[in-house]
Amino acid sequence: MIAPQGEFDYGTVPWLQEQIGTAVNEHGGVILDAGGITFIDSTVLTLILATHQRTHLRLANLHPRLTQVFGVYGIDHVLNIYPTVDAARTT
Repeated sequence: MIAPQGEFDYGTVPWLQEQIGTAVNEHGGVILDAGGITFIDSTVLTLILATHQRTHLRLANLHPRLTQVFGVYGIDHVLNIYPTVDAARTT
């Protein structure tokens, strides 16, 4: 599980990509506790979708802003989204 905090955009996506890559390599999937992410841009959205396509990605504890963004793009129906980290772990 990773739990990044703050705003993520083009400049910070390499760090997030590295964290996700490490989790995937060590565990075969990743739970992203997104409760502390307050902003994402299209590069992060692309990273999330690419990660979803290549491994078992579970998003948990979405910040309301992310819930809104995912809903606008319709990807909330594609991604594995859970209300809590515990719920994501039990799946």
